[in-house]
Amino acid sequence: MAKVCVAIATVLAVAALLQTSTAQTTHVVGDSLGWLVPPGGKIAYETWADMQTFVVGDILMFNFTTGEQDVARVTKEAFDSCNSTSPIFLETTGPFNYTLDAAGEYYFIGTMDRHCFFGQKLAINVSTSAGPTPSPQAPTPTPARGPVTYIVGDDLGWLVPPGGYIAYETWAYDKTFLVGDVLVFNFENKTQDVAVVTEEAYDSCNTTTTLAVYRTSPVKYTLTTAGEYFFTSTFSRHCFFGQKLAINVTASSSATPPSTTTAPTPSSSSSSSAPSPTAGGPSAPPPESSAPARAIFGVSSTLLLIALALVH
Repeated sequence: MAKVCVAIATVLAVAALLQTSTAQTTHVVGDSLGWLVPPGGKIAYETWADMQTFVVGDILMFNFTTGEQDVARVTKEAFDSCNSTSPIFLETTGPFNYTLDAAGEYYFIGTMDRHCFFGQKLAINVSTSAGPTPSPQAPTPTPARGPVTYIVGDDLGWLVPPGGYIAYETWAYDKTFLVGDVLVFNFENKTQDVAVVTEEAYDSCNTTTTLAVYRTSPVKYTLTTAGEYFFTSTFSRHCFFGQKLAINVTASSSATPPSTTTAPTPSSSSSSSAPSPTAGGPSAPPPESSAPARAIFGVSSTLLLIALALVH
């Protein structure tokens, strides 16, 4: 009996070790954006962190150019006030890997001149383990509201954004677009335009055929139907450099859209018909593969059988 207990304990220890090593993940902070002053402000790293799950043992990789950026771990108070006078640690050589060695909240900022104030800051919460996948919950109904006017890019406006397409992707991330809402594109005439395109044209940056083109700023575009909308610019390579916006519009609220705000008339060089967005919202991302968990279970079962066989 003692031999059986020892064998089972050994199997469980090996399984735990395998699970720990498999669970470790390296998170590249900001993905292709890297660690810098982000276009669009702090929401860039907030958006990135919202899509991650951090557990003890994971690694944060900060990609930055030595001499142009740095990374400091700070307290929450220092994070909120962008006070870098007494960091917990400061690293000035990039790229830099930081291992999350304990559960809890972590705060990181850039200490160079006003970088934190301009959005180079990251706050994450680390748990002891990934845990089971939570059960899906019924979506919360969108409360009724009147039409909203959105300034595309806010203060950035509509142009080739610094840092690439993530600027407009970040801007749209936390917004809810309903039928009747209005997008306002602010740009300098003769240097930009607004093209409404299909998803295929958006993905390939092909603007030879557009649904509509508007050339006079500001462009006020009313979202008249539910579905996906894709916008870019017809100016040479502007789309390739990140001047592109994709949004999903859901059903209207109970409020009636204002009759005084309509989609602008497109220029004569483009189609006069209204855009026909693809019906329905974007597909949800596929669930993460459960193969590692199954592999661990299979190895554990095999080791257990071997141990029992040895005992007998």
